Amino acid sequence: MTEFARTAAAVQSADPTGTTLVTEAKLNELYIAQGHPIGKWIGNPKNQAAWILLLKLRTKSPFKAGLPDGVDGYDVEYRHGGVVVDGLGAAHMADGLGISLPVDTCWDASMLTLERERLVEEDESEDGSGTEVSLVDIRHVSAVPHVEEHLRWIKASRDTAATTGAQLWEKRNRICPSLQFLPEVEDHLRSLAPASVAVVRRRLIELEESVADWDPDTQPRPQWRGDVRGEFETRKRLCWFTDLDGEQRLFYLHTDYPPKPGRIHFRLVPEDRTVRVAYVGRKLGV
Repeated sequence: MTEFARTAAAVQSADPTGTTLVTEAKLNELYIAQGHPIGKWIGNPKNQAAWILLLKLRTKSPFKAGLPDGVDGYDVEYRHGGVVVDGLGAAHMADGLGISLPVDTCWDASMLTLERERLVEEDESEDGSGTEVSLVDIRHVSAVPHVEEHLRWIKASRDTAATTGAQLWEKRNRICPSLQFLPEVEDHLRSLAPASVAVVRRRLIELEESVADWDPDTQPRPQWRGDVRGEFETRKRLCWFTDLDGEQRLFYLHTDYPPKPGRIHFRLVPEDRTVRVAYVGRKLGV
């Protein structure tokens, strides 16, 4: 628990105003392990310095209190090694940093891969079941050296923070410098509901990260960082937009965002090694 406190304090030191420790329950009500309430640890005089570090942190509970507006987490479950991990799942949904007690070697990592199972519309699941299972990566810390590996990301997150759609548009060259946009996307972003801003920002960053590693000469498409899919044939007729050169083109690739059914539509631009965004808004045709 002492290492946990030092690690959390190191994150706060890197971003004093943007760091909040989100826990399942209030700090003094947590259990370190089954049968071991944190109160026993607090009561040991040698742990007072570490406890004071935790008390200095800005905190929230339960986990859902740290989720972006419009995200409730009721339609998704995250697992690690077959075990449900609500806290790490919440960190992934919030595009945050997961933190774990260093009680097992599996947590000694600056990145973790989680299995995510979520509800989707029946016409979007491959087998029509209405559920989708995928693997997702999450930034993670359980020791101070892990924090050092994330310092660049922490700084970038601080510099590209946005609370309005207008800020997303104005900071787009910092948030996603490689992406291209049709002119009307400016209006889409400026009129974006506040509840959607944080997740749309994350989706744009995921697209940026995807094209950063893309070599169109050897890969037909990027290795997508987030949930990207194409429209079904019956809906592609809705996905034609006037491109930058005045030609009508199909922007059938999309990723979604809350509140449902928010969509970002785009197409690949292999000659520029990027994607071009045509639409940000409510699901087309709905």
